[in-house]
Parts: sequence; structure tokens; C-alpha cells
Amino acid sequence: MTAISSPIDRLGECLRVIERLVGFQTESSKSNLDLIEWIERRLSRQGVPFVRLPNRDGDKAAIFATIGPMIEGGVVLSGHTDVVPVSGQAWTSDPFKLRRDGGRLYGRGACDMKGFVGVALAMAEEFLGAGLRRPIHFLFTYDEETTCLGPIDAISRFGADLPRPGCVIVGEPTSMQVADEHKAVTSYVTMVRGREAHSSKPAQGGNAIEAACALVCELYRFAGDQPQGSSRFDPPGSTLSVGVIGGGTARNILARECAFEWEFRCEPDAAEDAALRALETFGSSLVLPRLRQNAPEASIDTKVAVAVPGLRAQPGSAAETLALRLTRSNRTVAAPFASEAGRFQGAGLPTILCGPGSIDQAHQPDEFVDIAQIESCIDFLRRLAADLAA
Repeated sequence: MTAISSPIDRLGECLRVIERLVGFQTESSKSNLDLIEWIERRLSRQGVPFVRLPNRDGDKAAIFATIGPMIEGGVVLSGHTDVVPVSGQAWTSDPFKLRRDGGRLYGRGACDMKGFVGVALAMAEEFLGAGLRRPIHFLFTYDEETTCLGPIDAISRFGADLPRPGCVIVGEPTSMQVADEHKAVTSYVTMVRGREAHSSKPAQGGNAIEAACALVCELYRFAGDQPQGSSRFDPPGSTLSVGVIGGGTARNILARECAFEWEFRCEPDAAEDAALRALETFGSSLVLPRLRQNAPEASIDTKVAVAVPGLRAQPGSAAETLALRLTRSNRTVAAPFASEAGRFQGAGLPTILCGPGSIDQAHQPDEFVDIAQIESCIDFLRRLAADLAA
């Protein structure tokens, strides 16, 4: 068995890997292949077997790697490689150049979630020398910030040509607490179509903007009537937001079209389509009849853009039991954000969230992660290796 480096040496390697990962501009609208190729070269030098899992267009890919015996029952360390855009944000330094200032690391993705991916990669040397009896798998994905579909191909192959893991740890920023639950989020696009007319003769047309405004107001009324929900979540209960709206061609023309994009976040046991059903009922019974008085061809259509399942608490699951043991904790928390975790759980894999950094810093200008959190993650993964070698 090879000697295990000291924590100080391992921290330095972690910082070097995180710096390299942050340097790749992997915003979700861009390819992540340069980053994936860099990871592949690193794993190849270490003799770690891996499989590339490209998307349909071939411009992005996930990677699945295994350290230890190629058997079932191992632990997946999962993290996404994409980051949110920096355009329009007031950064005080280059967002794609890791900056260390005091006890913090600044850079896009330093917290969400190249910090975790970097620590996992930097720990590979220790994993290789730990004498693992059960494997540690890496699954690094794409498009988490847009669809959470990046792990789907790997999940479909578990138990076929890839070993089926015993549990999954998704390294989202939870301040190294064990999060066993998060909300579901469904994003929608609603398109309202009316009829153009001169604004001086409103009876000759149907104003799509007017109808869309009524629908948006109804959505917020619905949101305000939602029950308080579980106190585990912050905020408790379901939330709704309309983020984008647009339509019309001129101020003196009744708009023929107006579209708005919105999302509904609900607790994992709530009805994910509750807001949609309320909108459709209101639209068909009140808004559309009024719109069709002068525009018989008018319509209201809502399509699901993205649906990300929630993560349900499973007390005593293999993932929860393991993570609590590794964090030396006896309590779990609920995460306020959605993640890929529900995809794994939906495939029957016990899954939790646990990773360095706080979600309060994610997506922000001057995003950062505390170095103390990186050190805690190192200790967590070191204990994981010891557990799987026992």
C-alpha cells in the first residue's frame, strides 16, 4: 500500500486541481469537453478506468470512473461540471481565474461545484492506495444548471455495463452537512395568442399582454394561498416565480403574442403540477373566454421546459447512514435548491447531498468557498476511503 500524503500536502493538491477546473469556462451554454479531456488525461496517468458519456449533440459529456474493485455496492461521488453565466455580474476579479484571499477561494464554480469535484479528483491518489474492498466511483456531469439530465445515461447503464452502486453522494454545497431532502422544481413557458388591432379600437382584437398579465397575477395569488409546509425548508412550503415575460410590437398595437417563463418549487411529496392545473383552470374558465370575444382564434398554451424531481427523505438509508457516520453527525438538513439527486433516487439509488461551501455564495458575483470547507471535505473523503477499505 502506498503512503498516504499528509493533510497539508493533500490540501495543496486540492487547491491546484480546483484552480485548473475553475479555469475552464464551462457555462451551461458552452461545451465542457476541454474540462472532461483534462480529467481523462489525469485519470489515465493514474491508471483509473473511466467511460465517457457524451450528450446527443456530442458537444458535452459526463465521465464515470471507478477506483477499487469493479463490483456492485460502491459509492458514487457525483458533481456537475457546468456553471451559471457571469455576464452582467459585478466581479472584482477574473471569474475564471481562482483567487485566494485570506481563507477563501474566489471564482465561478469554486463553490458550485468545482470545489467538490476538485477535492474528489485530488483524493484519487489516496483512494488508489487505500486498499478499497468496495469501489469509489466518480460521476461528473453536465447541464445540471439547466436540466439536471447529465447523469441519466450513466444511471441507465448501472447494473448493465457499469457496476450498480450502493449509494450516491452528490457534492452540492451544503456546508458539509448531510442534506437528505430537497424540493422539486418545474419550469414552464406559457404562450398567449390573441389578435392584433389598433389600440384605439380594442374591440377589434384580443390583447395577449392583457391576458398574460391576468394569468401572472393568478399564479401569484395561487402561490400566496399555499400552505406553510415543512419547517425543514427555508422558505417552508412551495414557492413560485415568473422570471421572463415579453410580447407585443408597439405601444399602440394590441399584442398578438405574449409569452412568460415561470417556475414552481414544491416539497418532494407535494403535487408538482398543482400550479399548472390552477393556471389552466383559471385560463380556460375566465381568461380565454374573455380573450375570444373578439379573437376567436386566441389560445393559451403552457409547456414544461424542465422538470427536476425532488429528493425525498429516506431515514436510515444506506446513503444517510454512511454520510452521517463520515460527518460524525446525528442530524440531517433539507436543502432549499434542486439538484441531480432526485434522478438517482428515482432509479432506486439511496442518495444524499453533502459538499463544501454554502448555497448562499453559489451563482453570485465573487462566488467563493471557504478553505476550511475544503479541508472538511478532504477529511470526509478520507474517512470514506477508510470505511470502504474496512
